[in-house]
Amino acid sequence: MASFITFEGPEGSGKSTQIRLLAEALERSGSRVTSTREPGGTPIGNAVRAILLDRRHTEMSPRAETLLFNAARAQIVDQVIRPALQAGQIVLCDRYADSTLAYQGYGHGQSLDDLRRLGAYATGGLTPDLTIYLDIDVREGLRRKQAGAADEWNRMEEKTLAYHQAVRQGYLALAAAEAQRWLVIDAGRSIDAIHGEIMQRVQTTLLCLPPRPAPDHQP
Repeated sequence: MASFITFEGPEGSGKSTQIRLLAEALERSGSRVTSTREPGGTPIGNAVRAILLDRRHTEMSPRAETLLFNAARAQIVDQVIRPALQAGQIVLCDRYADSTLAYQGYGHGQSLDDLRRLGAYATGGLTPDLTIYLDIDVREGLRRKQAGAADEWNRMEEKTLAYHQAVRQGYLALAAAEAQRWLVIDAGRSIDAIHGEIMQRVQTTLLCLPPRPAPDHQP
């Protein structure tokens, strides 16, 4: 059954690992799975990603940043996510529209209402069936990320500690406001424990999902 599952979290929260483990488990059970990420996932999205994350682009304004993220998002929805859902696949996406509310909204202080309207346009109204939020202390997450490959440290991660703390609090506020859609997980635990909790919730979600309606329009 088609399902759209997104992963969110501060830097260094372990999203990539958990997406890989979930994809492998679902495929072993016979499901067809597409795993992708934001920004990126398409040639156009990857080109936008390179601009967004380049540490040299310190002059980028919050509005320009927001528009670039949503441009990449529109492309991946039209080119990857919707087609996979229409083919009956489970789509796992590393970040989605909620990340803009957290980073560009709570982090930069931009209007959440404006960001929601822009996000609805970029996604064509496509919302996740489940959003898994891996929560971790900001300092610990950044420490993990810095300990990784040098090319993984990017422009977004170089923002101030206060910015990253505001992003984390934004995520928690978003999750509390839509508790039925979100699963909040303590990412400080073992990889296996986190994976087990994710699997339990995903299996419940898949059992309860109604058929996904066809889109109102084709892009």
